Amino acid sequence: MAGHGSKKVIYAALVGNSLIAVTKFAAATYTGSSAMLSEGIHSLVDTGNQGLLLYGLKKSKQPADQRHPFGYGAELYFWSFVVAILIFAVGSGVSIYEGIQKVLHPHPVSSPYVAYIVLSLAMVFEAVAWWIAYKEFDQVRGNKSIIAAVRDSKDPTVFTVLFEDSAAMLGLVVAFMGLLGVQYLGLAWLDGAASITIGIILAATAALLAYETKGLLIGEGASPEVLSKIKAIIGATPAIKNLNEIRTLHRGPQDILLALSVDFIDEITAGTVEETIYSLERTIKMEMPQVTRLFIEVQAQEHHEEMLEEEKAAVKPATE
Repeated sequence: MAGHGSKKVIYAALVGNSLIAVTKFAAATYTGSSAMLSEGIHSLVDTGNQGLLLYGLKKSKQPADQRHPFGYGAELYFWSFVVAILIFAVGSGVSIYEGIQKVLHPHPVSSPYVAYIVLSLAMVFEAVAWWIAYKEFDQVRGNKSIIAAVRDSKDPTVFTVLFEDSAAMLGLVVAFMGLLGVQYLGLAWLDGAASITIGIILAATAALLAYETKGLLIGEGASPEVLSKIKAIIGATPAIKNLNEIRTLHRGPQDILLALSVDFIDEITAGTVEETIYSLERTIKMEMPQVTRLFIEVQAQEHHEEMLEEEKAAVKPATE
């Protein structure tokens, strides 16, 4: 997903949020609505976030060098985490602050119908961007639920935009309801309450995104499907007696580091071991191009188990 599809989703959201932000700020200035101002800030933050995601995509494509021998794939995960922080610090913080000020010092909203028109147009733009993001996300989730697909996804760009657009549409509904309350109930503080609610929605969205991208930053392993394919390839290799261990790490959506520990049958020669390792590397990378780096350790099964026990013993005192 971290390719043309991801960029298409981000560009769609970038264009939509740019147009929406301008109209919201204009309407907020004209009507004096705190909820509309919060929505304008929300769209402005989203626009900046899409720029950061595009920057992260570009940086993640840089080739490996001496300082970063495993490449820059994790740049995408870092900038996705920054997006979550910005949503919380700027979008949520400013919206809640503006809402509190409006609740404490309420004043009527002028020309609410202008705000209604802008909110309606914004809903259309957001719905289009959301649908593009959802279709891209739906292509890879298969039979999984949305929550399970997000948890398993190694590409944060699409689900970040999907969450942002979902929060944006929910925020638009809240702003609309707040303005209706001000107009028909005569309660000016409802505009501020709507702004606070929008801030809470943004905070919840930011927390969810931060939680998901944190796991990617720390390092997540490959999917069960990828692991099954690797095991099948190893199992079909006659020279290998036992697969001791598989360790995988996603450095990017399409950048997997794979480390294997295998035990060869005792009767084979060193030359056969070399040929088998070469064949394994070619087969694995051919069937799974996302495996960009592969390390194979030749180790007797009993020796590997001894080392695992030593590792556990070394870690245990630190955790007690």
